[in-house]
Amino acid sequence: METTSYIALSRQGALSRELSAIANNLANMNTTSYKGERLMFVDHLTKSKSGDFIADQKLSFVRDVASYRNISEGPVEQTGNPLDIAIHGDGYFVVQKPDETLQYTRNGNFRMDNTGQLVTQAGLPVLTDAGTPIFFAPEDASINITSTGVISSENGEIGKLRVVRFDNPMDLQRAANSMYTTEQEPLDVTEPNLVQSALERSNVQGVLEMTRMIEVSRQYKSASKLIEKEDERIRKAIQELAKFGQ
Repeated sequence: METTSYIALSRQGALSRELSAIANNLANMNTTSYKGERLMFVDHLTKSKSGDFIADQKLSFVRDVASYRNISEGPVEQTGNPLDIAIHGDGYFVVQKPDETLQYTRNGNFRMDNTGQLVTQAGLPVLTDAGTPIFFAPEDASINITSTGVISSENGEIGKLRVVRFDNPMDLQRAANSMYTTEQEPLDVTEPNLVQSALERSNVQGVLEMTRMIEVSRQYKSASKLIEKEDERIRKAIQELAKFGQ
């Protein structure tokens, strides 16, 4: 197979993986605090002995080297639920798994379990800046959460939510239920900017993602046509050479 076909195949493979990333973004458009992902590509230029061009550019192998997360803040939407909390700016809530390892999230869609403990929708305890779970008493009817994370009720202060940041947020690894894991040491945000009765929505913009999907689909079809034409050219060349060998 000639270089042209290899190049078209490399481009087609990269475009296929980009389509998968776009589809995943679209599937999570309505997921609280979801951050969209993009692929990073590099081109490896190669000389073309025949002078062929792809889309009026020099021939180059395409390789997707990594993916990166768009960590920009999503729109904040009021919900009216006093246990919903959004983070403005940098920061992550800290939750504890059953094995006592920590996970991090920007999804502040919390609830109260049957013991009065503040937990995520998956039932993981949300921690205070002292590293302890948060419990409400049965008589705590009016719950207030300040912009700095101090939780109180008509019976007094209950605790302060722990909010942390990381030197390299791109290093955070996705886990289930809008959680992240990392080997990095978390740094406490002493003065976070929280919004009670609100949630941060996904930062994925549906119209832009659909536009990207259409564009990438067209490029994928173009690469497919190029492969078909190159395959046809090679077949014809082999047939002509076979005539001379008879």
